[in-house]
Amino acid sequence: MEGSNSQSTNYCINFQNVQEAAKRIQNLAHETPILTSSSIDSLLQCENKEMKLFFKVEALQKTGSFKFRGALNATKALQESVLADETTTNSSIHVVTHSSGNHAQALALSARMGSLSSTNNIHNSSQIQATIVMPRSAPTIKQNAVRSYGAKVILCDNTNEARKQKTSQIMQEYRSHFPSTKTAFIHPSEDPLVIAGQGTVSLEMISQVSKMTNNIASLDIVVIPVGGGGLASGNTITLRALLGPKVKIILAEPETLNDAKRSKESGQLLLHDPQNPLQSVADGLKTTLGPNTWPIVRDLVDDIITVSELDILKATKLIWERLKIGIEPSAGVGVAVVLGDEFAEKYGKLQSHNNNVGVILCGGNVDFIKVTKLMQEMDL
Repeated sequence: MEGSNSQSTNYCINFQNVQEAAKRIQNLAHETPILTSSSIDSLLQCENKEMKLFFKVEALQKTGSFKFRGALNATKALQESVLADETTTNSSIHVVTHSSGNHAQALALSARMGSLSSTNNIHNSSQIQATIVMPRSAPTIKQNAVRSYGAKVILCDNTNEARKQKTSQIMQEYRSHFPSTKTAFIHPSEDPLVIAGQGTVSLEMISQVSKMTNNIASLDIVVIPVGGGGLASGNTITLRALLGPKVKIILAEPETLNDAKRSKESGQLLLHDPQNPLQSVADGLKTTLGPNTWPIVRDLVDDIITVSELDILKATKLIWERLKIGIEPSAGVGVAVVLGDEFAEKYGKLQSHNNNVGVILCGGNVDFIKVTKLMQEMDL
């Protein structure tokens, strides 16, 4: 593993940025629970029978996913910058992004919750407007949730190019018509403030598991779903800072959306194959790594394991049944990895003091009817 120093200036964030994010979102974002299940532990294919799973349930975060952490951190930091600018006469803010759902909901709620206040406690109320570009294929449940938080939804074609073009158009038009308003684009996974906010998941998880196990060095392995890489890179920075090279960091990815694995194996940032139809039940992981997230994944992540659509659905159903948590299939990807043969072969023989495995259940925004039908079609 190259470049084990997580504080390297080559990366877009460092651990101090994560700590700052934790202070910004404290008492606003939920501290999500850690759940365990002896029955799921018994399904591990590992020779090391002492291995225990700790599920970090971000499906119970506000808006139903970890995305709220990063969106809230970015929004509040933007507020701080506006207040710090003594030349600003207009405190209005307009945030814009493109997202298939989870980041869209997160930014919409962050904007609704946002209000400007100065350091001397003089409250300056100002609604933060949010405009979200979403693909027409985005689940209706996610589109409706974004609108319910007060954001404006603009639909576009289901391509990354269409999202970027529409977002750029909105930014230009708004800045032209409302030049005194602070208009900012908050990327779902590449914005450093978003990445730092996502890194607070492991900050909490390490503390929680430490208390549960009475051991500061509480985790031996952490499994994180990867799409755009904001969650993966932010938490990798945290894990390396607090647990060093000891912890094994494994990213989980669908076989049909394997850009991160292909990039890791080749040593260069690769996008999806142009012929890839991008069809996966884990729709939240369709985004690719970018120039900010890729270097962290390249240098500091130990491994990337991909899993089949069938295994993702099996794992999702297992969590529904055993933990009674309605995770989305994107969260099931990590569960499928730890229950799979490749994980058992590579890591199932590890003998350490704790043998503790953290699994981040990244979200719970799921169309239960649609996913249940898929499970029935596969006779699960």
